[in-house]
Amino acid sequence: MKIALIGATGFVGAATLNELLSRGHEVTAVVRSAGRMEPAANVTQIVADAYDAESVAEAVAGTDAVVSAFNPGWHDPDLYDKFVRGAASIQRGVELSGIKRFLVVGGAGSLYVAPGVQLVDTPEFTSQVPEYVVPGARGARDAMAAIAADNCTLDWTFVSPPAFLEDGERTGNYRLGTDTLLMDGEKPAGISVADLAIAIVDELEQPRHVRSRFTAARGL
Repeated sequence: MKIALIGATGFVGAATLNELLSRGHEVTAVVRSAGRMEPAANVTQIVADAYDAESVAEAVAGTDAVVSAFNPGWHDPDLYDKFVRGAASIQRGVELSGIKRFLVVGGAGSLYVAPGVQLVDTPEFTSQVPEYVVPGARGARDAMAAIAADNCTLDWTFVSPPAFLEDGERTGNYRLGTDTLLMDGEKPAGISVADLAIAIVDELEQPRHVRSRFTAARGL
């Protein structure tokens, strides 16, 4: 397949790029500025403005699916507003392009830890994660709520990592969940970014969560 990957130089984006290439897919890497990536076989780099829907539409045109691993940057002082605005612009751009398949990588904050209680709203979350992360987690949560509530025509999937997303080896071993935070015994579960990328590309190749959300964690 031809996959447009927005945020290809980020933590999740780079791992997803590697996984896509390892399976023989062609990738259009959508980046915010030129020179952020080394040239690679089967990768076409396109510079686009995530806050301009028409720019996004032009960048992803002609592909079979779009993966958005968009993040304005954890230390951006306007992180929440830019996250929500960028997510909405990217969604609109994909709609304008005519592409139907759209996979969005968000955060663990929107996962539920109790009925009606999302992780991002718990005292444990706001006290244990770095302060600069909280606006991004809330932005990802609200971006998911927006796409789920919107009557868009996209075949979207929202991906939430588990509580702990780590730089580790690719094992190929993971388990899936839906809207609830996955646990490892009494502790929140984790996964390597390489294994999360496997789950993302598996969903692209064999869709099982169209117009819904899934989460993935290290296998038990």
